[in-house]
Amino acid sequence: MAADRVSKPSKWFSNKGLRLSFPRRRSKSRSTSSSPTSPISQGESTTKKPSRDDELKEVFRHFDGDGDGKISALELRGYFASIGEYMSYEDAQGAIDDLDTDGDNLLDFQDFLRLMQGEGDEDLKRAFEMFELEKKGCITPKGLQNMLNRLGDSKSYDECVAMIQIFDIDRNGVLDYQEFYRMMSD
Repeated sequence: MAADRVSKPSKWFSNKGLRLSFPRRRSKSRSTSSSPTSPISQGESTTKKPSRDDELKEVFRHFDGDGDGKISALELRGYFASIGEYMSYEDAQGAIDDLDTDGDNLLDFQDFLRLMQGEGDEDLKRAFEMFELEKKGCITPKGLQNMLNRLGDSKSYDECVAMIQIFDIDRNGVLDYQEFYRMMSD
């Protein structure tokens, strides 16, 4: 009976523009010095790029309005209201119940991680696979060009190369799944 009133979390987490890109906190960077005793050479950056887990912790904090380390149905509703989406209390609680592993009717960070790293990425994985031309775990400029042409958005090969370069973290000329994920999350 309860399943009749509960919407699946994917309804709320995969199609609602849940891009989860929040302003990053800027870390104070040490000034680079040209002094011979400085361990930092000129032009070298000391700011560490946040890891995926660090980014997810930051996102989790945006959901966790009261800072207790758990996301309640009210906090979940508050987030969706902040992005202009209405979510009933019942839908919010249903989404939490579907993801909650310890039975406390709240989402802890581990529940949230599972959502963001696993089940919540199925649509994105399917999209990635659509762009893979050679099915080798990466999107090539040619694969991107072919899919964009199929979607009615013709781009030149060079334009596709330029699009990939923006998110190609390892500079190998293709996008792996993590780079594609980052691109879709920005």
